[in-house]
Amino acid sequence: MTTALSDKIKDLIRTSGPISVTDYFALCLADPNFGYYQTRDPFGRAGDFVTAPEVSQLFGEMLGVFMVHAWQRHACPAPVRLVEVGPGRGTMMADMLRVIARLAPDFYRSSTVHLVETSERLRQVQRQTLADHIEKIDWHSGFDELPEGFTLLAANELFDAIPIRQFVRTSAGFRERMVGLDADGELTFTVGIAGLDPSLLPLGASLPPIGTIFEYAPARQAVMVAICDRLTQSGGTALVIDYGHLSTGFGDTLQAVLSHEYDPPLAHPGRADLTSHVDFEDLARTAQSAGVHINGCLRQGDFLVGLGIEDRASALGRDKSAALQRSILEAVDRLAGAGEGRMGELFKVLAVSSPQLPLAPFRPVD
Repeated sequence: MTTALSDKIKDLIRTSGPISVTDYFALCLADPNFGYYQTRDPFGRAGDFVTAPEVSQLFGEMLGVFMVHAWQRHACPAPVRLVEVGPGRGTMMADMLRVIARLAPDFYRSSTVHLVETSERLRQVQRQTLADHIEKIDWHSGFDELPEGFTLLAANELFDAIPIRQFVRTSAGFRERMVGLDADGELTFTVGIAGLDPSLLPLGASLPPIGTIFEYAPARQAVMVAICDRLTQSGGTALVIDYGHLSTGFGDTLQAVLSHEYDPPLAHPGRADLTSHVDFEDLARTAQSAGVHINGCLRQGDFLVGLGIEDRASALGRDKSAALQRSILEAVDRLAGAGEGRMGELFKVLAVSSPQLPLAPFRPVD
């Protein structure tokens, strides 16, 4: 099935030749006329995927607990710039603010909330979700618009939507993976001529078989550096939550999701969400090079359990119906449950700070 964006991409390829995976990725999500985030509401059961804040209020509440802890560790500075990059419907921030107001009224009073959001349609949704806190909130189109000051930042499922480059192992070495046209004029993967600096490959790894894919994400590194520069200049802590792997490796993680089902990445450009797994080792290495302290990186399940999600779930379910208690426990299991392919295992949480300070539930890194 063709889409308006697939027709546009095919015309572009016919005119100028194959395009890189990173350009295809960017067009699919951000084309001003036909891009996924410009034309669709992807969140929730009616969308294409459900993010952790939509599963249960417990997720945002635990992040609120973490932010209060971080604020206290930083010696309770004022004012506070509470930042979320890619805030979705605003659900996570609403849950965070409710907890912050209850646990640390001084933090809440001294804070202003800054949402980095490019979609006017999503901004409207966020205004409704955050109506109780609207006087505290400012929206920004870019990270560089944030006002100066001590910063606590959260980014949930941000980095997976930042385009990657892919390289394929060939007999002549690694070459960039491209998107071209097959004999029938349909989109297909092909190989270009751009090579890969061998120093970017996993340290100590043997040369993989021909056809193996390696993913490299300079655009993600640039965003991480911008966050770290902010922390070194103003002080603060950033929390990055996304699905991905703890160690750099080989493999094709480019994937599309349409109506909660996996879809071939080239099948419905503009209609399906396009993402890839985040390399947390590379993000941490980038952050360290940028001069911030790495508090640690945990699986989401370990992070949430360490912050007390099970105790909070018990309190939330107290004196409630058996059906509601069961629903709360199911949400905890979905968010924090271990096992391959489950959110608690697949999602990772990276915390970085400036200056250096310990933050629970992360353990000090030598």
